[in-house]
Amino acid sequence: MDARIREHAEIIADHSTGIESGDDVVIQMPKEAEDLAVALHEVCGDRGANPVYLNYSKRAQRAFKRSSEEFSEPSHRRALYEEADVFVIARGGANATEDADVDPETNAAYNRAMEDVKRTRLSKTWCLTQYPTASHAQLAGMSTEAYENFVWDAVSLDWDEQREFQSNMVEILDDADEVRIKSGEETDLTLDVSGNSTLNDYGEANLPGGEVFTAPTRDGVDGEVHFDLPLYRYGREIDGVRLRFEDGEVVSHSAERNEDLLSGILDTDEGSRRLGELGIGMNRQIDRFTYNMLFDEKMGDTVHMAVGSAYPETVGEENAVNESAEHVDMIVDMSEDSVIEVDGEVVQRNGTFVFEDGF
Repeated sequence: MDARIREHAEIIADHSTGIESGDDVVIQMPKEAEDLAVALHEVCGDRGANPVYLNYSKRAQRAFKRSSEEFSEPSHRRALYEEADVFVIARGGANATEDADVDPETNAAYNRAMEDVKRTRLSKTWCLTQYPTASHAQLAGMSTEAYENFVWDAVSLDWDEQREFQSNMVEILDDADEVRIKSGEETDLTLDVSGNSTLNDYGEANLPGGEVFTAPTRDGVDGEVHFDLPLYRYGREIDGVRLRFEDGEVVSHSAERNEDLLSGILDTDEGSRRLGELGIGMNRQIDRFTYNMLFDEKMGDTVHMAVGSAYPETVGEENAVNESAEHVDMIVDMSEDSVIEVDGEVVQRNGTFVFEDGF
């Protein structure tokens, strides 16, 4: 086994989740990531934790979605989630586009049925990570070896140093009332973040980490945004997304590619037409776009926004939490002709922060 796999497992156990004696741990991964699952079982054994392995198959999930006429909450899965202490989930299946032919309305119905179960999982300690596979290397336009190096270099960052770097932006946002994102001629968006909290993601729930994020108030988003980097969702590429917001709600939308899928996402429920997250990428180790949101949203020189559910930890007591069965991140490239303003002050220009050299 590659020694970096064992290191990956130890970072998950020690830094991301703090697995300790007596913890009931759910390890959910595709068969292609079995080496990481094996390493995690060894680590659990070393620490006296109790692992359960779920072999996640996107191919099997596709078959279920395409053959079902309706979906209901799986009570047996909820029981497992309620009893578990820690979840470790890795992406990395054999085919990154396996579920491309599932109807958007079917995906929306499935997500609605799973919403409460998912919330149960998110209420526990969890870590989402990536195992480097040939399919994701191909999606990124990289050799398998180069992609392995890319993933494990991003995972094994000095997370204490990264936390300190990102804390500069947390300090700026924490007491803010309004954030304005301007990029090129098509993005000018204002977000009311008053009363909400900013979280510092340094490799805990997401590994790799590398962003700071908050939530806008439910009615506090106005303007237009062009997400000029594409995303993969349900095995299909959505490109050239344009959204217009009024009083927090998407009132018009378009996409240059797979607009029907975007429409299906926005029509999932009432909350899916509102923003649940504003994130600012700050991980300089992630220096290329790979069609993998776990990495792409962390890139320096980017911001991302998610339609759908907000993380409750980011929402202040006086504000309502936006709830939805969806949470779909989309990215704006901020490297050129772009600024982030916080309460009228420019805090990033063309990807460089006010606290960095060269601002």
